[in-house]
Amino acid sequence: MRRVQVYDTTLRDGCQTEEIALTVDAKLAIAERLDAFGVDYVEGGWPGSNPRDAAFFAPAMKLGLRHAKIVAFGSTRRVNRAAEEDENLDLILRAGTPAACIVAKSWDLHVREELRISREANLDVIRDSVAFLRERLDEVIVDAEHFFDGWAANPEFALDCVRAAAEAGATAVCLCDTRGGSMPAVIEAGVRAALAAIEVPIGIHCHDDGELAVANSIAAVEAGALQVQGTINGIGERCGNANLVSVVANLQLKLGYHCVEPEQLRGLTELSRFVDEVANREPQKQQAYVGQSAFAHKAGLHASAVRKHASTYEHVDPGLVGNHQRVLVSDQAGRSNLLHKAKEFGIPAEVIEPKLKGLLAELKQLEHLGYQFEGADASFELLLQKAIQGQKIRHFELAGFRVIDEKRHEDEAPIAEATIMVKGPDGRVEHTAAQGNGPVNALDLALRKALAKFYPEIGDVRLVDYKVRVLDQGVGTESVVRVLIESADADDHWTTVGVSNNVIEASWQALADAIDFKLYKDRRGRDGRGAGSPPAPAEPVAAGRS
Repeated sequence: MRRVQVYDTTLRDGCQTEEIALTVDAKLAIAERLDAFGVDYVEGGWPGSNPRDAAFFAPAMKLGLRHAKIVAFGSTRRVNRAAEEDENLDLILRAGTPAACIVAKSWDLHVREELRISREANLDVIRDSVAFLRERLDEVIVDAEHFFDGWAANPEFALDCVRAAAEAGATAVCLCDTRGGSMPAVIEAGVRAALAAIEVPIGIHCHDDGELAVANSIAAVEAGALQVQGTINGIGERCGNANLVSVVANLQLKLGYHCVEPEQLRGLTELSRFVDEVANREPQKQQAYVGQSAFAHKAGLHASAVRKHASTYEHVDPGLVGNHQRVLVSDQAGRSNLLHKAKEFGIPAEVIEPKLKGLLAELKQLEHLGYQFEGADASFELLLQKAIQGQKIRHFELAGFRVIDEKRHEDEAPIAEATIMVKGPDGRVEHTAAQGNGPVNALDLALRKALAKFYPEIGDVRLVDYKVRVLDQGVGTESVVRVLIESADADDHWTTVGVSNNVIEASWQALADAIDFKLYKDRRGRDGRGAGSPPAPAEPVAAGRS
């Protein structure tokens, strides 16, 4: 099993993504996660490019990473300056890292038009820079910028640049598809040519402008590259970099290369979502291997097949990358989908099977109205319980609410206030009011305030995410909207849904389900009941949406 080094540049190349700006603390947290995952190199940034990158290295070297080496990035010396006097090279050394990566020109177009020096002078720049750093550092990696474009235009000069780096002491030479437009066959041929020219290890660094960065990286490894560079989730300048999530999973699970230990690979999904969270990005549901939809099955035919044998529609075991199978419920669902979801919730088949026909009909009708349960498991579990019990689980009854959003002056923020009346489990009515940051927040606070006397445990519920989607196209502010609310407590996350042409009403539906689900799951845990067991008695049922 051939070992492939994993070189992560999320903290440098990934930070060149539009709308991503990681703080020093965020970069340090990601570095620790990358180390735990088993990455070999963590490129921390370019010390001379900005204060944030410069501030990263001192605390990074104190993290006590167990496996990964922190790398400082930079460029070759300036054209008219000796290596010993070059500020960029000096800043790399001041970073205090055991390894450096410097970018070098390997396309004669750049040498001629950007640097405006001779090809031989460019080779001297490479030799001087590498030799200077190699005398002072354990490892010097050279990124041969635009190698594949240079190799296509002037193959001998591109290879001369690679030779110059190797002869001066580079510990690895990484071939870069900087414009991201090369095809896999070109990548493979270029790697083989470089391997024939030098004896030091070859790496690959691909951008994704042709949406081939993962394929190109794999082609390079198959051709003999021993190091693969990229970013978590493929973030990076323009269209991004090679996505290490897919590269590592494909190399290890499909081609038999060793990148990380199997138990570390099982942390791939968690790592992917952690980086998105820290970078304030919405995770891509359909991202290969780690996406929420990567092993999700919506069509009834698919759900029926995977219940019998998962490999019918899953190319790998999702547990190998820390993901899991999901069977979705929607207007395309069949009996198999519902049986699978019931099993997931701990409801025995004999309990739910007599209710399936009516449940499926109600589900399809609700989805026709705009409800979407594939992303709202909590609302769907409540719907399952309604089918089983014959009534919707409600721990309180709404007697009414009013929401006022008032703006008094153009230059002042609006004032939102909600008043609510609810009847608790003992029949008492609570009438409360609250101000909030917007009408939905005010309604949420008022509901919690009213219910706190009956159910103090709702105090640890927090709203994690709130999404509104317009369902009717072309009718403007009269549109029906779907609201998804993600809630959490110390133990769980759950999502609920509401639909209406009134955004406050849709939000109320999702908020009410969120509180009911919290109380339902807590009571089930306290009473030791299974998910298919009947609820505790004497709980009022509110009229309204079924």
